[in-house]
Amino acid sequence: MEDPYDTDHEPGDRNINPFGLDLHNPVFIASGFLVVLFVILTLAAPGQAKEILDGAKWWSIGQFDWLFLIGANIFLIFIVALLFLPVGKIRLGGQDAKPEFSTLSWFAMLFAAGMGIGLMFWGVAEPVAYYTGWYKTPLGVEANSPEAMRMAMGATMYHWGLHPWAIYGVVALSLAFFAFNKGMPLTIRSAFYPLFGEKVWGWPGDVIDTLAVLATIFGLATSLGLGAQQAASGIGVISGGEAGLNTEIAIIVGVTAAALVSVVRGLDGGVKVLSNLNMALAGILLLFVILVGATATFFTTLFTTAVDYVTSFAALSNPFGREDEAWFHGWTVFYWAWWISWSPFVGMFIARVSRGRTVREFITAVLIVPTLVTVVWMAAFGGNGLEQASQGIGALADGLGADESMAMFQMFAEMPLSFLTSLVAVILVLVFFITSSDSGSLVIDSITAGGKIDAPQAQRIFWVVMEGLIAGVLLYVGGDKALEALQAGAVTTGLPFTVVLLLMCIGLYKGLHHERKLLGL
Repeated sequence: MEDPYDTDHEPGDRNINPFGLDLHNPVFIASGFLVVLFVILTLAAPGQAKEILDGAKWWSIGQFDWLFLIGANIFLIFIVALLFLPVGKIRLGGQDAKPEFSTLSWFAMLFAAGMGIGLMFWGVAEPVAYYTGWYKTPLGVEANSPEAMRMAMGATMYHWGLHPWAIYGVVALSLAFFAFNKGMPLTIRSAFYPLFGEKVWGWPGDVIDTLAVLATIFGLATSLGLGAQQAASGIGVISGGEAGLNTEIAIIVGVTAAALVSVVRGLDGGVKVLSNLNMALAGILLLFVILVGATATFFTTLFTTAVDYVTSFAALSNPFGREDEAWFHGWTVFYWAWWISWSPFVGMFIARVSRGRTVREFITAVLIVPTLVTVVWMAAFGGNGLEQASQGIGALADGLGADESMAMFQMFAEMPLSFLTSLVAVILVLVFFITSSDSGSLVIDSITAGGKIDAPQAQRIFWVVMEGLIAGVLLYVGGDKALEALQAGAVTTGLPFTVVLLLMCIGLYKGLHHERKLLGL
């Protein structure tokens, strides 16, 4: 059977310049120019930039809430269907391909890149926010009521469970399949070859890849800035003083320096080692919270969290006729836009480390296992936070206050060994961000080098430095307004990428269906 994908795939002209760099000119130049322009304009008028980008973000969320929610549901149904279809037997890289990493290291890397840092930030804060009505309540339940407590865990799991991993899974599986099975460059445009043919190597592909670079670097820089604020909060708790802007800048500089070292060590000696360290520290912290916290209620909370997730799933997935519109837009639709805007980065990184896995193994590891781990994490951290908030214990009894980054440390303050647990948490936050910065630079470099995974090391170093500079400069000069403008810009890219991902599903199905016929599966 003739293979229409068996052609010479090359995304446009490549330029090997005298400095030894390997750049795909249209994407590198366009994305670099737009990033610099954005930073300059934001620094010139951070308040106005935030106002404009906030307007774009809320317009996208308000006008296309139905598209975000329906799209996310389609991604989940699609990826689950692939799990059971015959295409699940297809192996990424060919039927004789062997995995590059052990199963444990593979899972640690995809989880660390996907949302490890988010669970640290929101594991306590989000359930407490829903229970106390910090910013409205899901489905309009009464704040501080038994119904609010059940809904707090169900809604939190809804945002951190199957849907975001399905979004990542669609992108990751598409890129891994077309790169490793069809010999195409590891870049976003390759997933659209079944739909657009050779045109993907021209300007349409340039637009897709440039958008992916912008979403990735804005999202990473935003998270680096927010993470610096949470780590600074933790340092303030540990030191007993106030950790201000200078501490946050110092954290960004330190994380960027550590990420540079990780980049130099390479994927095997850098990201893999850091990801394994992440999982070890996270496991120790999780075990401590389970054993020392509200142990008696943990297993009950674990069960009720899973049940509440399932029972609230349909109502939370419905985009029409919502009575909780403010909460729905401010949380669910915002999250979906954020996950989608992050999907090029996380999806490409997961694809990069997944050669040798079957489609069925891939989906199980990317969709099912992280969701189960998240249920346990939320039952421990969120359950303890809700226990304190509902029983009038400590600072969480008064809600989140003005700084949600303090929620986890406020929970630790009411537990034994609070100094030690806060210290481990700060270290874990920092290591997660080093991992994200390193893996993010690898992804951006691959896109701007036309899909090459072995581009010169200097290019990855350049992107690591750029991420740190953007976060540090915006935070130092523009403060929270500049950082929020950056976040609004990243979220706004979720709207066009929703359409991109829907098209990607079609392209992936066509490619997998053709591969199944070739292999006679």
